[in-house]
Amino acid sequence: MNKNNIISGVIIAVLLLGGVVWVTLSSGDSRTNKTPVASSSKGKLTLPEANYDFGTISMAKGNVSHIFKVKNEGPETVNLSRLYTSCMCTTATLKVKGSQDGPFGMQGHGFVPLISRDLKSGEEAEVEAIFDPTAHGPAGVGKIERVIMLENNTSDNPISINFSANVTP
Repeated sequence: MNKNNIISGVIIAVLLLGGVVWVTLSSGDSRTNKTPVASSSKGKLTLPEANYDFGTISMAKGNVSHIFKVKNEGPETVNLSRLYTSCMCTTATLKVKGSQDGPFGMQGHGFVPLISRDLKSGEEAEVEAIFDPTAHGPAGVGKIERVIMLENNTSDNPISINFSANVTP
């Protein structure tokens, strides 16, 4: 192997590595798995019930669920881009105009894909939260608080949907 071949190989390797780094950095924040949201909307998402308390629930009775309504009360269409939860014990499903996306889980514990659902002015969506009280085993007894995040292209990005429960055996 001559000196020119070695130099050419090193240059190609550096260019390839630089290209991979550039693509990774330009496709969003790789540490949080977030992708920049499309242009800002003057839509306004409202969440009449941002917090829900399941009260006392039993592990023995299994999963519990609750539906949260999200409405666009602004003048422009809002793009709902991603839905994820704060814990692996929780999943969330998005329902818009008869279409369903999900269930989605905790970001960082599996791929959380982009959704890209438009919510026109005056339209409503549903986010169903499903909590599995057995997910943490015996250590999961007691008060819990979980969060579901709905990324969108409004100035209130992301919006937080919260629930709590007191888990008993």
